[in-house]
Amino acid sequence: MWRNTSTGWGWTSILLHWLSALAFVGLFVLGWWMTGLGYYDAWYNLAPWWHRSLGMLVFAVTLGRLVWRAVQPTPSLPGSRLERLAAHVGHIALYALMLLVLVSGYLISTAEGAGIDVFGLFQVPALMTGLPNQASLAGTVHWYAALALMVLAGGHGLAAFKHHWVDRHDTLMRMLTPRYTRARRRGGSASH
Repeated sequence: MWRNTSTGWGWTSILLHWLSALAFVGLFVLGWWMTGLGYYDAWYNLAPWWHRSLGMLVFAVTLGRLVWRAVQPTPSLPGSRLERLAAHVGHIALYALMLLVLVSGYLISTAEGAGIDVFGLFQVPALMTGLPNQASLAGTVHWYAALALMVLAGGHGLAAFKHHWVDRHDTLMRMLTPRYTRARRRGGSASH
């Protein structure tokens, strides 16, 4: 039940998908909120620390998710050839934007040469520093990439609902139940 098959996602992929979605939305909301904090606000230093710490953990999970996806089968997609191509391109764009948000956030935080303290547990070293306008340019990329990621993720969610309610495909159910198949939905037995 933890591994993928050609017909459905395993628990590992399902949990990584939903935890990533929750983490990226949470980080986006936290990032947007903290930019409006004043210097004397109690969260002025604490919110960015949480944002950076969570961001580094999400970075590690995202790299693990990419490795897992590379070594596991991907369930086949329903729909027309054009819909399957759009889904494939959309997934590539989602992963590219996730990586762009995470790398640019790292470059903002390490621009002055200091590493990133992750919840006081360990330090992520600053590997690339001193680039011209590093913090400013990375900040611009970080903001627009995060915004684009939220828009694309919203479209991804709407497409899943469309497949579920309009097309009556099992796409959404497969991301909620490990190795879900249409045969199981109808009450039949599904082979794993």
